Amino acid sequence: MRFLADLMSQVRNEGEKICEGGGAKAIENQHAKGRLTARERIDLLVDPESFFELSLYAAHGMYEEWGGAPAAGVITGLARAQTRMVMIIANDATVKAGAFFPMTAKKVIRAQNIAIENRIPTIYLVDSAGVFLPLQEDVFPDTDDFGRVFRNNAVMSAMGIPQIAAIMGMCVAGGGYLPVMCDHVLMTDGSGLFLAGPALVQAAIGQKNSAEDLGGAAMHSAISGTVDFREPNDQACLARIRSIVEKWGYRRLSPWDRKKPVEPALAAEEIYGIYDSSPARPYDMKEILARVLDGSCFDEYKPEYGKTLICGYGRIGGFAVGIVANQKLHAQQTDHEGHKRIEFGGVIYTESAEKAARFIMDCNQNLIPLVFFHDVNGFMVGRDAEWSGIIKAGAKLVNAVSNSVVPKITVIVGGSFGAGHYAMCGKAYDPRFVFAWPTARYAVMSGDSAAGTLVEIKVKQLERGGKKLSEEERKELYESVKRTYDEQTDPRYGAARLWIDEIIDPLETRDAITQALEAAALNPDVAEFKVGVLQT
Repeated sequence: MRFLADLMSQVRNEGEKICEGGGAKAIENQHAKGRLTARERIDLLVDPESFFELSLYAAHGMYEEWGGAPAAGVITGLARAQTRMVMIIANDATVKAGAFFPMTAKKVIRAQNIAIENRIPTIYLVDSAGVFLPLQEDVFPDTDDFGRVFRNNAVMSAMGIPQIAAIMGMCVAGGGYLPVMCDHVLMTDGSGLFLAGPALVQAAIGQKNSAEDLGGAAMHSAISGTVDFREPNDQACLARIRSIVEKWGYRRLSPWDRKKPVEPALAAEEIYGIYDSSPARPYDMKEILARVLDGSCFDEYKPEYGKTLICGYGRIGGFAVGIVANQKLHAQQTDHEGHKRIEFGGVIYTESAEKAARFIMDCNQNLIPLVFFHDVNGFMVGRDAEWSGIIKAGAKLVNAVSNSVVPKITVIVGGSFGAGHYAMCGKAYDPRFVFAWPTARYAVMSGDSAAGTLVEIKVKQLERGGKKLSEEERKELYESVKRTYDEQTDPRYGAARLWIDEIIDPLETRDAITQALEAAALNPDVAEFKVGVLQT
């Protein structure tokens, strides 16, 4: 219990540091311009206590040679404005004047993709100097780079997803397209919107202009007609956005069933004492689920078959859901010849893969969103596993997950390794959201396994060259590899690269999933479910 609580405290403290953005001096400079910081703007814009931040750890530990980029210099998250769910994308001008690092563009695009998948109205609070020029080659050209942001603006507009942009500082060069491609454009006095600033215009064509004449709020409001609403300051601008949102009509909701939420019968705080990352002390995943599900009620599917994967129906935040979760307790299984064997917890066997594949297809047939809880070592290997058709069964599960049309939400509780990560709806399989506990581990294999494998390969290479490692050198190599792997499997490493949408407190698992399901409920469109050819 102490270990998990301490780890969560460490993550929370780091998160608070990230929330300081560019630091006290940069915040002071922002205030000196008569402007609020991005977080102060969000607080005024959204309903109290409604902001659910996403990708806080983006770019964590990256760009150190440039002084770092806390939260990638942009704040994103779900919130309520006038009770309506919205996606917030706000440049943090305290971080390198809101310039776009490579991960900044990727974070904005991830937020837009979530908005597209779930049809979430989006509000942009623009205050950015444009591309961070020293890294332009990694920001500019590709499908997950800067230009994709404006393409998404156009696509979202065509899909009927409302977008509001407020220019509350600088908005220059290509970045100028973002607000103008939205449904509503607001601009505060003292802000600037231009394809080229005064210095570049003078250098390019010899023309001298003040920033206000070239692209100030008064000019864009009265002369170019680009701005819909000119506001005197941040406070007035944010109040105007709330006034606009309050008048939106209501769209058709999705078909996912929802009843009045019921709190779990068991206390969430007990999760800290249940979860254990030690292989020597396997825990019961059903005890975790009982502290997340409404009323702690769970209709388990095929409970006596394929026991290392738990499948079943329940409700979270009132929404009906299908649960697919790795069971960490070891289980006894009887094969087709009547032989009993022990199955290791956290490992996917042929029977469990077949059960989960069938269950996922049932959920798609009956329009029930899926929630995956990861603590998986991978698929079983060895002769018995191969003879039982483990590859065939695994392919069936991957097929069902890949072609699933209901919303999928992934929670990485512990390990999420190798093909097990794929089969449990990893990032590559289009979950609407990926959340992780601070205990999550995310890689091809664990640090111990990777270090052992790579050391053996290295030893054989040296032996072929006539060299031999001493026991001390072998140990040093093992520790070096393990250290690198452990660093890369840490959820903060994955969150920095946007493989994870947010690292969450285990006690907030239910709230995070409920937020995700409420977002998914904004999209009423459900494609026809087809799985193609299945190995049988």
